[in-house]
Amino acid sequence: MRPLCLALALSLIAPAAFAECGGSWSSFVADLKSEAITKGHSKGSVDGFFSSARQDPKVLKADRAQGVFKRDFIDFSRRVISQSRLNKGNANAKKYASVFRRAEQEYGVPAGVLLAFWALETDYGAVQGEFNTLNSLMTLSHDCRRPELFRPQIFAALELFERGNFDPRTTKGAWAGEIGMVQMLPEDIIANGVDGDGDGKVSLKTSAPDALLSGAKMLNALGWQAGQPWLQEVQVPAEMDWSKTGLDHNLSVNDWAAMGVKPRSGGFQGDAGAILLPMGRKGPAFIAYPNFRVYFEWNQSFVYVTTAAYFATRLSGAPVYDPGNPDPSLSDSDMKSLQKKLAARGHDVGKIDGILGSGTRAAVQAEQQRLGFPADAWPTKSLLRKL
Repeated sequence: MRPLCLALALSLIAPAAFAECGGSWSSFVADLKSEAITKGHSKGSVDGFFSSARQDPKVLKADRAQGVFKRDFIDFSRRVISQSRLNKGNANAKKYASVFRRAEQEYGVPAGVLLAFWALETDYGAVQGEFNTLNSLMTLSHDCRRPELFRPQIFAALELFERGNFDPRTTKGAWAGEIGMVQMLPEDIIANGVDGDGDGKVSLKTSAPDALLSGAKMLNALGWQAGQPWLQEVQVPAEMDWSKTGLDHNLSVNDWAAMGVKPRSGGFQGDAGAILLPMGRKGPAFIAYPNFRVYFEWNQSFVYVTTAAYFATRLSGAPVYDPGNPDPSLSDSDMKSLQKKLAARGHDVGKIDGILGSGTRAAVQAEQQRLGFPADAWPTKSLLRKL
């Protein structure tokens, strides 16, 4: 009976300690307000902050419709990395040269990495999102899919409001609550916001120096290693032990060289890494160095992360990758069918969503090994038929 007694005791001590997802919206808001007061915020501040909060069904629609991540790496990267974006990136590198020098000196993050995020997140600040930020965070916290990710951001936004850096009625951004040119959540703004232009404020929506240096500080806090590479294009032999490829297999560059892997140009830039085959052994190939993993702390999509990291190499002077001649991507229905078959065999592929994420890739590679296919983690029609 101890858990029941403990729960009863906690309910008596803090009758509305945590707002539960789902249910009545008005009760949800009331519980959040009570929780905010228990955290030490004044009633006046809390009332002012939450007074305009509304559910936004468009946020849930956007959350459920992330079909862009169903595109394969070649398709996605070609769509988002245009010559115009490259030209703007080079122009911004010159325009904000002193800011980028400071970002690398203080936080170890190169200009190309920041430029790529700036371009992909908001097209260099031009498209920052038109969703009311508080409404987005409240709606996603009320929704029971991932409330634990978004509820803490509400209280961080409340703290920014009390500092005078957040207007619950007018602050807008992405549907998932990110704000500014490099799209940062309120908790990240509090932890990593930098006044880059020296005006006494952290203005991620209107100040490129503030946004870029804040992004650099955040990447540094996530583990970015100064002076180290992140991604490099390589050439792989026609035959090798493909089961050693993928992010779970980190080997020295000497080991990779012994297997026939070599940089497409120059020498290896780091000491060890994982061979990344975003579209299998017949498609583009990269070596992902330790800094590459930091990208997944910013975004969880494999295709987005690989594209962002590759874009950063392009902005740093690397050539266009060799696309090779990969086997065609599975259709959405075939990918979902594959995921169902993999799940039926005990693999954890997460949601059956048609997205080739890390769980599905690992399952594909395991089944390829079991069935005698080249284990490059790229799903094909022949593998689907065999399963």
